Amino acid sequence: MPIYAFALAALALQTPPAPLPGDALPTDWRPVPADELLVMTLADGRTVVVRLAARFAPAHVANIRTLAKAGWWDGESVYRVQENWVAQWGDATEKKPLPAGVAASPAPEFEIAGFEAAQRMARSDSYSTASGFTADGWPIATDGKAAWLTHCYGSVGVARDALPNTGSGAELFTPIGQSARRLDRNYTVVGRIVEGMQNLSSLKRSDAPLGVYADPAERTPIVSVRLASDLPEAARPKFEYRAADNVRFAAYVRSREVPASPTVAVGAAVCDLPVQVRRAG
Repeated sequence: MPIYAFALAALALQTPPAPLPGDALPTDWRPVPADELLVMTLADGRTVVVRLAARFAPAHVANIRTLAKAGWWDGESVYRVQENWVAQWGDATEKKPLPAGVAASPAPEFEIAGFEAAQRMARSDSYSTASGFTADGWPIATDGKAAWLTHCYGSVGVARDALPNTGSGAELFTPIGQSARRLDRNYTVVGRIVEGMQNLSSLKRSDAPLGVYADPAERTPIVSVRLASDLPEAARPKFEYRAADNVRFAAYVRSREVPASPTVAVGAAVCDLPVQVRRAG
């Protein structure tokens, strides 16, 4: 090969690819506050990090913060793993006393104040008349009257008994198969898993009713659950979310709805778009 050909090949390896219209700029990434990150450590050191939806479910998130500060989940477990449905964690007996300051059944937070979509999906779906993303990256939907956070893969919801009980936030679940949109407006969404989802979605499924492990030995122990803000600075994880209120995020959404040829597209639902949150630094 001529020398100039080697030089061109080396240059090609060193030159980064041109950015696509849907690529984020560095300024599109915004920090997630440390008190909105919940770090769950499982057996063998595996971790799951949840971004809390504090401004959409303030009462339930306040409960979760109190529970974490009290170490309430320490020594509990992931005790329910149902195929193509959810993984659930907390106290398997559901009889453990709650710490002082935790409301057993806050006012319903199944819906949110308004449909504040910075970006909308092009098509409606069978669960809503419109859906999209808030400026700070949360997937939302509406029927034209009310709005709500959606139960996508990795969303974190509050388990509860029959209404009027809304759940305290002590028992939490996440969809591990398809999205669980039929739970929208029936359960409170308090967050979304931003790291370590594989540590829940890969757990052994239970064939027992509702996926609750019949044998306690099958449960996955929880070592601790803490707010990132309560961890030592050196151990504190830092994350950024991608702001959605710009033309680049709009292009990203469109690229998912109408991907480049030769892929054949029939549109996309809001839960089809991956979480746009990353480790900072």
